[in-house]
Amino acid sequence: MLTPEQVAATRKANLDILFGLGEKVVEGIEKLAALNMQVTRSTLGDTFDLAQKALSVKEPQDWLALQDSLAAPTADKMQSYNRQLFDIVWSTQAEFAKVAQTQFEAYSRQVQSVVEDVAKNAPAGSEAAMSALDSAIKAANTLVETVQKTSQQAAEAARSGFDTAAAAGSKNTKRAIEPVSAAAKR
Repeated sequence: MLTPEQVAATRKANLDILFGLGEKVVEGIEKLAALNMQVTRSTLGDTFDLAQKALSVKEPQDWLALQDSLAAPTADKMQSYNRQLFDIVWSTQAEFAKVAQTQFEAYSRQVQSVVEDVAKNAPAGSEAAMSALDSAIKAANTLVETVQKTSQQAAEAARSGFDTAAAAGSKNTKRAIEPVSAAAKR
């Protein structure tokens, strides 16, 4: 049913999509590499500062206070890193979902066009079969849309759960540090 020109155009379009998705993956990897480089630099700086401060510690309670002063910022940095990592993954996944949605819509239009062409040329008495085919296609489209919406909601729920867990973890870290901090000050 397809002409050689249509086949060539489809191949080119699919190749463009493939390379577009590849670019999105590379962009995600670049963002991840930049994030990891930033964290590495920050960690080296923090480690140097800690080493400098540790050299000046003379009393055990000062050592405890120094360790205590690092726990909350470290937990916050880990939380920030995890959030940024999640955002990178989320945005890359969103790009893939956008391409998938666009492709699905184009495919649905093509299928509908084929069904309409077949219906125009169908023999008399095949209206019921054409109606059933049209209903099946609409049901399949509805199913795909429902799955897409459900996966979007699941991703949003995961993000919300991550935010909630991160906030709770930060609070728990601060609560755990308070008694140690008070003991170190005595």
